[in-house]
Amino acid sequence: MMLRRFFAGLLVLGFLAAVAVPVLAQDKDKEKDKEKDKDKKAEDKGVVLAWKFEKDKPFYQTMETTTKQTMKVMNNDVVQTQKQTFYFKWKPTKIEGDKYTIEQEIIGVKMEIDIGGTKIQYDSTATQQANNPLGDFFKALVNSKFVVTLEKKPEGYSVTDMTGRDDFIKKLVAANPGMRQLLETILSDKALKEMAEPTFAVVPGKATEVGATWAKKTELDMGPIGKYTNKYDYKYEKTNEKGLEQIAVTTTLEYQQPDDKVPQGGLPFKIKSAKLKSKNPIGQVFFDKAKGRVASSKMSLDLSGDLSIEIGGQTTTVTLDQKQESSTETSDEDPTQKKKG
Repeated sequence: MMLRRFFAGLLVLGFLAAVAVPVLAQDKDKEKDKEKDKDKKAEDKGVVLAWKFEKDKPFYQTMETTTKQTMKVMNNDVVQTQKQTFYFKWKPTKIEGDKYTIEQEIIGVKMEIDIGGTKIQYDSTATQQANNPLGDFFKALVNSKFVVTLEKKPEGYSVTDMTGRDDFIKKLVAANPGMRQLLETILSDKALKEMAEPTFAVVPGKATEVGATWAKKTELDMGPIGKYTNKYDYKYEKTNEKGLEQIAVTTTLEYQQPDDKVPQGGLPFKIKSAKLKSKNPIGQVFFDKAKGRVASSKMSLDLSGDLSIEIGGQTTTVTLDQKQESSTETSDEDPTQKKKG
């Protein structure tokens, strides 16, 4: 029973780890001319790597993450593989100078999970759904909406606000009431903003010369799961043969175990200590400067080390070796409709 509760918790952890977004003056023509002159001067100093948004014109992203974990728990070797695909719709609803209000909607979800030989599958775009214990939970993710407030600042893009948390948690809890405490603990407003920010931090928002570098740091506090500090180092490499701007990304992840005073929040085990290190970071982003958005990206990162975990009053050591790969594709058309067709 103790081992079973631990594996159930690992499933939750793996899922959450991958889920890991111009005020016009009266004389509009003059303002447009000023913007053109500004862009021209910027281009003389390098390539302008900046997001472009058009009010009420949506774009779509397909984000795929594969996580493979090899664990040794209580002398048992367990291999867990999760392949998650999220389909997002982004729709700018308000533009005021360098401040953007963007609606993010999860329009599709696909899950393929194998944990210790137990397989779970779900595909919201499929005509027929397979029955599984987490089907209702995955289904509740679809059509969830958030509103992201994004600002372009001298140091880059920053998510200053994100709403939709309460409705999101209500939907998930309705599908799985037992997860209420955990979800309310780890999915704070700050956590949601921190998860959204790297989407936009891939470009500095200004003219950039080949070889230029910039960085972004996020701190994600997930309560009883611990704290994750991600540092993203970017380098503008070149314009590739397809006319896209190639940006290298190096990710450094630091993990900090939760404080002893932090409530477990419904988690079936307690992390007592952990020594985890990230390695082999590989990442590339291909940015479409004409459309002002990421065309595609690929990233991978390995994580390994030991965790001391308490389950039912007993403490055991877990040896973890994890490899995670993720990719993103952006399009003008809804990829879920293409899939159905």
